[in-house]
Amino acid sequence: MAFRVRVIHSVLLGLIGLSFIVYSSYYVSPGQMYKSEALYKAEAPSEDFYRAPNKSLHSNVSFLDNRLLEAVMVTNFSVITVPATAVDTKKITSTKAALGLEDATKESVIQHVPPPAPVQNKKQGEGIKTEDLYVAGFNIPCVDLCPKLGEGLKILILVTSAPDHCEARSAIRQTWGHYNLRNDMAIAFVVGIGSDAGNQIVNEESNLYGDIIQGNFIDSYDNLTLKTVSMMEWIHDYCPESYFVLKTDDDMFINVPKLLTFLVKHQNSKMTFFGRLAKKWRPIRKASSKYYVSPVQYSAKIFPDFTTGPAYLFTSDVVSDVYTKALETTYLKLEDVFTTGVVAQALKIKRQHVNEFFNKRIPLNACTVKKGISIHMVKYHEQFELWKKLLDGRSKCK
Repeated sequence: MAFRVRVIHSVLLGLIGLSFIVYSSYYVSPGQMYKSEALYKAEAPSEDFYRAPNKSLHSNVSFLDNRLLEAVMVTNFSVITVPATAVDTKKITSTKAALGLEDATKESVIQHVPPPAPVQNKKQGEGIKTEDLYVAGFNIPCVDLCPKLGEGLKILILVTSAPDHCEARSAIRQTWGHYNLRNDMAIAFVVGIGSDAGNQIVNEESNLYGDIIQGNFIDSYDNLTLKTVSMMEWIHDYCPESYFVLKTDDDMFINVPKLLTFLVKHQNSKMTFFGRLAKKWRPIRKASSKYYVSPVQYSAKIFPDFTTGPAYLFTSDVVSDVYTKALETTYLKLEDVFTTGVVAQALKIKRQHVNEFFNKRIPLNACTVKKGISIHMVKYHEQFELWKKLLDGRSKCK
């Protein structure tokens, strides 16, 4: 009898142990345990920074939970292969219907067609109209970014990025991107079409944060101008009521309080590009150069004055005219020269130099950070360092 009890006791203990092993294997995964040290280097802004009422977060997930989810997300993407020739026609409710401005039962049809190939080197010396390269529309339209088409927004900040630059976007969201909580400001990232893995990253971020705009073009250096044209189309369609727009890159640090102060001083401006003005720059005619421009693309010996591309600000009343004129103009891959130089000059749009746009690498000390509106060539991990220096109230600057 005693022997039989011991056997049953041993079997029960064995079953309990097996259940514990199965439980541990099921609920503990490497992805859930992963933590990125960089995600915890940012400090939340003080209450003084939010001078406008805060809008609700994109989801009910807290900032800390967002960081954890992003750490898991970055390490657990699956790759989905999409046939390059696929044409997907989807019915979606129009923007005005979504905003309650028209009958929500009406639907518009948006046809997603394969984007054009990147501008090939053999075509760089030819004169090609931008409209022959550009495909309108958006794979990810981000229609909820600007409620009521941007009415009440002081500024819309659009950050040009690449699909696989997830670390740069993450760093911005955790630092100066915090200002996206203001009701009078909106911030989003503009990307093109990348690899399957890159597109999966973009889709995951879009679902999690709701701050991704993806246009119908291959994301490449030669297509930077297409990215800006896509940006202009998006503003025209979804956020025309925002008074100012800042175009910047994902390797830029933006001093948002300084920018807001600048906006107040120029709130009556019309039809203007603001930024670091480049004057009397000459086209490079050497065909092997990354910046080569043929006489067919641009025949004059000197470019029009233009604001350099890492960051420039403009009043939104330029958008419609710039978008239309850009499509009619011979394509240049030099995005800033094309948009704020060639096109702006043709439309007689004013370009104004602003010293505070440091569109270059500068000493990263607290005083220079506080003096500038934009700083260029900032690595993603440096965003946290500059953010802390911006918040530093101890430094005494002249």
